[in-house]
This record gives sequence, structure tokens and C-alpha cells, in this order.
Amino acid sequence: MGQKPVVIQVVGYKNSGKTTLVCALIERLAAGGLKVGTIKHDAHDFEPDVPDTDSWRHRQAGAQRSAITSPGQTAYYERRGSTLDELLNQMRGLDIVLVEGFKQEGHPKLVLLRSKEDLELLGALNHIIAAVTVTKELLPSLEHEPYLVFMRSQQEAIAACVLHYIQQQ
Repeated sequence: MGQKPVVIQVVGYKNSGKTTLVCALIERLAAGGLKVGTIKHDAHDFEPDVPDTDSWRHRQAGAQRSAITSPGQTAYYERRGSTLDELLNQMRGLDIVLVEGFKQEGHPKLVLLRSKEDLELLGALNHIIAAVTVTKELLPSLEHEPYLVFMRSQQEAIAACVLHYIQQQ
């Protein structure tokens, strides 16, 4: 069924900019010739394929395949939730899958931080490859961390970080 893609999670609290960053990464990575897929975790039920929703935006940005799941349904129009592993099995043959959410899963992560309260995520998560913040006030709190730190506006640099990670796999 094809090779397994590299998986990178984009995690953060609600309204931290996850979808905006995922769409920017899709555009940049797809423009570089990579086959990109996305999976989004939704904690609530959702209406699939509605214009301007996150999953719709993923496809508009150029994802060749995209999935979204919640506790009640999966956007392969199944009436049950899916595990991340089940969804990833549908993504074989791609170069990379960007996973929005599923914080507790064990894949490499980009962690989005909006405020000092969000810093608790860094201690609660594993496999962090970079922290991405929207505010310069958080930079001093992140300067001694063992991973890369970006401002969210540095989308080219974040994409380069992801590309470098893919090349190392």
C-alpha cells in the first residue's frame, strides 16, 4: 500500500493558530514537490466539507488527502471516531502527514503557544521539535529549551525546520 509518511503533529490550545500554521506548511511543502496529507482532531461533532472550515481549508491549501475526526464521526463519512493510527494507515504513499491535534500521541510536535499559561504544554508533551509563539514576551521563557523556537510569523523558517526533519528520517 506504499511507504509510511513522516508524521508531524501541530498542537496547541484552541485558537492558537494551528490551522493557519498547518495551511502555511501545506502550501510550502507541496510547492516543494512533497505529497502532503493532513489529519485534524476535533473534540466536537463537525459538519464535513463546509466551505471555510479547517478541513476544507486544508484541501484548498493543496492537501492531496485529508481527514478529520471527532468522538462521533470521521470524515471518511464513517459514523464512529477513529484512532490516529487508523487514520495514518489511510495516508500511506504520502511524504508527510501534518496532524492537527491529538496532543498526547507520540509523534514529533510543533507546539503553539499564545500566553504564559500555555507554557505548561511544554512539560506535558513529548517529542517536541519546536515551539512556535505569537508573542515575543514568551521568548525569554523559551531560550533554554532543548528544541527550536520560532515566532509564528516565521513560516518559511518553520517550513524549513519541517523539511529538514523529513530529510533526516
